[in-house]
Amino acid sequence: MTDVTVVKAPETRRLVPPTPRVALVLVGAAVVGIALYLGREALTPFIVGVLLIYILDPAVSFVSRLRIRHWTIPRSLAVLIVYIATFFIIVEALALLLGPLVSQLLGYVRDVPRLLEALDQLLTQIGSYYAALDLPEPVRGFIDDAIAGIGRGAGSFDFGTLFPIATSVAGAAASLFGYLIIPIWAFYLLRDRLRLTEQFNAALPPAWRRDTWAVLGIIEHVFGNWIRAQIILGLIVGAATYSGLLLLGWFVDERFLQFAVLLAVVAGILELLPIIGPILSMIPTLLIAVTTSEPAVSALAVVALYLVIQQFEGAVLVPKIQGDALELHPSVVIFVLIIGGAIAGIIGAILSIPITAAARGVYRYLFNRVNDEEIEAGPESAAGHDQQAQVAPDASGSAPDNPADVDPIDAPESDSSANAGA
Repeated sequence: MTDVTVVKAPETRRLVPPTPRVALVLVGAAVVGIALYLGREALTPFIVGVLLIYILDPAVSFVSRLRIRHWTIPRSLAVLIVYIATFFIIVEALALLLGPLVSQLLGYVRDVPRLLEALDQLLTQIGSYYAALDLPEPVRGFIDDAIAGIGRGAGSFDFGTLFPIATSVAGAAASLFGYLIIPIWAFYLLRDRLRLTEQFNAALPPAWRRDTWAVLGIIEHVFGNWIRAQIILGLIVGAATYSGLLLLGWFVDERFLQFAVLLAVVAGILELLPIIGPILSMIPTLLIAVTTSEPAVSALAVVALYLVIQQFEGAVLVPKIQGDALELHPSVVIFVLIIGGAIAGIIGAILSIPITAAARGVYRYLFNRVNDEEIEAGPESAAGHDQQAQVAPDASGSAPDNPADVDPIDAPESDSSANAGA
């Protein structure tokens, strides 16, 4: 009689009902989420403040570690020093750019009637060319019906549904007062960041610490890459646009020289909106092109310039600067831009990309952890684990006595038994 070996199917780890502590955390998170949603109109300045804190915190930490003989600079004084240095840099940058920028902006505003008149003449000229074409009657009828349909649709179409970002501009200007308190709010958070980190780490149950800091490491990695990338990309795209407009001014028409600084700044700022931003930044330049002596040639030159910059940005700059942390398909980028703009206006549209990328990384990590796997979720998770490894636990496997000495992403792992129950 042949022995038959019965092979059991591997057990699948399933989610278990939450413990009372987990249920309390979930209820608390839901309450906070509802409160933030109800007060979302006032959140925009604080989102900007969080980005400001993230940018300035490395400099504050560096200054606070400096020693003058046996005296260490207090963190409060370090924050003030960084504030003063940042204010000085901003003032110098504005002194360099503000003069030509304001002058060109006022000149562009004065030229708006002329620009619109030139655009109307160009459209009339195109209509004349179209009327003179010898087209078959069915083809001409189809084109005429299509144009008439576009005209009727334009009269009833709500452009806010297509790009709701623009609807928040007036609201952002009205909430300017909210931005005035952000430096004070950011000062206290920058000053007490290490102590708050220590308190947060102590409040975490040991079984939660590893996963909590891993998730925060993923989010920090994605947002860090995004912030650095946007600053670098904005500067490069703005400089490339300025150089290209100088070339157009020398070889095509001098009109491009009159607004080169303004259009370059617009291109650099709109770089915050991937894919859509370069297209939007091209529109004011095209309006300049239609007022030149040869509008058709100028318009083609403008389209070629912005197309080259966009292709260079997408094929060379973004992969080199951002890496894989924000790698999203263009269709996903456009979708989340529109959804983010509909939810939170222009800030929502700008932050929708890193939020989506971070959520993808967190989902991958948690998916593997739910299945009790140690497979890393990609570059985001790898960065979080690498940074955690920089701070080793003590012999007992517990956290250091003073977790405030490390950044949040460098928080220690808990002991192995606790991790198994996370």
